[in-house]
Amino acid sequence: MTLALSRLEPRAPSVDRATLYIDSVARGTMVREVRAPGTLVPERMVIISALTAGRVEALPLRPGVTVDANTVLAVLTNPDIQRELLEAQRQLGSVESSLITLRATLSQQRLQRESAIRQMESEYGKAQRDLRTQLALDSVRKGLAAPNELAAARDLAESLQERLGYERDQLRILERSMQEQVKQAEQQVEQMRAIVVFSQDRLSSMQVRAGESGVLQELPLELGQWVTPGQRLARVAQPGQLKAVLRVPETQAKDIAIGQKTRIDTRNGIVPGRVIRIDPIVQNGTVTVEVALEGELPAGARADLSVDGTIEIERLDDVMYVGRPSYGQPESTVSLFRLDPDGSHASKVQVKLGRASVSTIEVVQGLQVGDKVIISDMSASDNVDRVRLK
Repeated sequence: MTLALSRLEPRAPSVDRATLYIDSVARGTMVREVRAPGTLVPERMVIISALTAGRVEALPLRPGVTVDANTVLAVLTNPDIQRELLEAQRQLGSVESSLITLRATLSQQRLQRESAIRQMESEYGKAQRDLRTQLALDSVRKGLAAPNELAAARDLAESLQERLGYERDQLRILERSMQEQVKQAEQQVEQMRAIVVFSQDRLSSMQVRAGESGVLQELPLELGQWVTPGQRLARVAQPGQLKAVLRVPETQAKDIAIGQKTRIDTRNGIVPGRVIRIDPIVQNGTVTVEVALEGELPAGARADLSVDGTIEIERLDDVMYVGRPSYGQPESTVSLFRLDPDGSHASKVQVKLGRASVSTIEVVQGLQVGDKVIISDMSASDNVDRVRLK
């Protein structure tokens, strides 16, 4: 009896069946999926920034209200901006007055030059008539015209012709100069007008407006607060147009592609969608994936709502698969407890695993279709090869 007892195997440790997750190996189509948490964000969102520095004078609205493009969200004050506008308006009036004076002066100079040309044209015409008279006398009465008078008449006509050409050239030069001076003065006026418009826009920006219809989501300001140019003042979004932004662990993001089907769980319904963007940068161990929602949002869905997304990676046809063990990693070999035919014991077997999904994993080797295995944590029984279920 002692010899027989010494040859008996030690009794297998017992495990409470109620605490175990047991799954059966099946063959068929396994859907590979990736699950990740995320939030709903507006597809179109406007960030309103300060164009100039100022002190917050009034906050007529608070976040959550519906606004349109002209709704005033905040009122800022800055005396320096008002002073700059007054100075710009004064300078604009000065250059406009200078332009008017310049045009009048140049017009007067041109009139004087034109008057001198008309007078010279009259003198030139008289000289030509005198020259023709002298030539006529010389042709009718041979030798009766005094040579010096004929020469004087000819010289005077030629001189006046040259002076008239010179005066006309001077008029053309004056007109070109007038155009350039007026053009330069007009440019100065336009520049000052642009400065005035810019100053007016800066003053108008002290009335912070929504700029677009939507819902005011953020207004992080307090009365009396001093804001600086570029500071974020408010955020306005269109509430009916939302998308999901998921944070996928970087180890699971390698198989995600644009266009893959997605299910978004809003805790109040499931909304189908598709992947539209994958962030190329890893932040804090996760990859940001944007999903366009293709179904109607359930009641209560709003921006910044926490959601869970499931992305369908691929479908594997005619493969063996089982529920994913708590400690099983893809493409690895693990030890699993397979239930014996009597159903009261489970023996350890080596199983080679393949591709994995959220809740299932491919079985490459070590199990057969219909085998039942324990997929819950059995690390407490690592030192034994067989356990008893009770």
